[in-house]
Amino acid sequence: MTPLVRSALDLPFRPAKPRALGITMVIDNGLPTGAFRDYVASTAGLIDVVKFGWGTVVATPDIGAKIAALEEHGIDFFFGGTLFEKHVLQDRFDEYQAFCRAWGCRVVEVSNGTVALSNEEKASYVTKLAGEFTVFSEVGLKDTARSERMEAWDWVEYIRQDLDAGACLVIAEARESGRSGICHPDGKLRSDVLDAILGSGIDVDRLLFEAPTKDLQAAFIRRIGPNVNLGNVAPGDVIGVETLRLGLRSDTLTAALPPAVPRRSAARAARAIGNGRHLAAAPDF
Repeated sequence: MTPLVRSALDLPFRPAKPRALGITMVIDNGLPTGAFRDYVASTAGLIDVVKFGWGTVVATPDIGAKIAALEEHGIDFFFGGTLFEKHVLQDRFDEYQAFCRAWGCRVVEVSNGTVALSNEEKASYVTKLAGEFTVFSEVGLKDTARSERMEAWDWVEYIRQDLDAGACLVIAEARESGRSGICHPDGKLRSDVLDAILGSGIDVDRLLFEAPTKDLQAAFIRRIGPNVNLGNVAPGDVIGVETLRLGLRSDTLTAALPPAVPRRSAARAARAIGNGRHLAAAPDF
């Protein structure tokens, strides 16, 4: 289990790192390097992977120091899908692959949240990259008007396409604001989309839900459980998210969270996220 301060409490089971579910993906929006190092050092045991948001890597002169801090603590990283989209928009996909190799990326994100790229075309890029990288694809649109017109079953179809194309995880878009994609512009969760996804038979452990706000984090945990995969978590919110998972915060305190001892189940095969580290198998609830 995840290391905790000893107490007499019965708490939900949380698999230890490296883990295949209950992933917390942190987003770096451009923190000063010293602050970034401090956040990582303080909460490394609770962070599974870090995303350098959108195209911030290009504007971060000391990105190498940030990557070194992550490698020191065994945490993988990837660049935001907008960087992929910018390269595709300029017909520089080969250069994108070379850029990721040069920085030692083992994970890449493929998205079409902004550019005019069909999901079929996006899925073809997933397939091209899956032979070399662990691919996280993203479903959902950044423009709120276009996003609101995207039907629930479009989400299901696109998620399936991406998984079939070779994506290790599919990310449900919510932006760093929590006001697009799987969310309404007012920040409320699109329950019709979540209902369709959860009712589709898609393995929820292959999904990661962007949840930058406490309300979204709590909503996903209450609906799916403490080991739902969550992303776009701010560095300063990592411990707060863990307390939500454990029922140690008001928003999930009385929720029907699973007990500390997990039920036995068959182990699931884990996908590598690089450098010999794996998203390891863990029990079902």
